[in-house]
Amino acid sequence: MLILLAFIIVFHITSAALLFISTIDNAWWVGKDFSTDVWKVCINITNCTVINENNTEYQSVQAVQATMILSTILCCVAFLVFILQLFRLKQGERFVLTSTIQLLSCLCVMIAASIYTNRQEDLHKGVEYEFAINGQYGYSFILAWIAFAFTLVSGVMYLVLRKRK
Repeated sequence: MLILLAFIIVFHITSAALLFISTIDNAWWVGKDFSTDVWKVCINITNCTVINENNTEYQSVQAVQATMILSTILCCVAFLVFILQLFRLKQGERFVLTSTIQLLSCLCVMIAASIYTNRQEDLHKGVEYEFAINGQYGYSFILAWIAFAFTLVSGVMYLVLRKRK
């Protein structure tokens, strides 16, 4: 049982780390000499411009920003709730609250990555970002989808997990 508990904790921490990296790092859309994310557009790594309300797709970018931040916060809260429930639940009870929070985190990641997938063509169509049309999804975007899978599996594991001796 201790091995299973250690695996669940490592799995949860890994999913939180993936969420932090994919939210913060500047590699959602990359190409030759540029990279973009949901916060800024960088040309040659040194010339960075913050995405602001002048962008025509700013509302889509804000939706992605908000849901990625929310998913990261929910994942951290789920871990804290898990630790608290670990010592407070009676034997045989399930970690339902932890599972619910983790599945909400999963839903937020899915929403953010889906919005970015759907709107990425329009995000890079603007006159000032014309160079970004010829790019491809970067590793932060891929990490966001991997974090989705990790948080989903973690949420389901918490749902079926019972506290045993």
